[in-house]
Amino acid sequence: MELMKKRLANLLSVKSLVTLVLTAVFAYLAVEEKIARDFMTVYTVVIAFYFGTQSEKGQDTLDTGKGERSE
Repeated sequence: MELMKKRLANLLSVKSLVTLVLTAVFAYLAVEEKIARDFMTVYTVVIAFYFGTQSEKGQDTLDTGKGERSE
């Protein structure tokens, strides 16, 4: 349950909210077949940034989780 609360809190961060709103707008424009080239560029950059930082955060967690022990 604690993990679920933490994930919900992370989802409500500004970065996540911007990504979710842009994805909703992208879906709407795709249905309406009105996606402009400029919007596609901005959306691609935001999504790449979002998943890039998530991947980096996950890798940092894995690296620190292995715990290089100093003896």
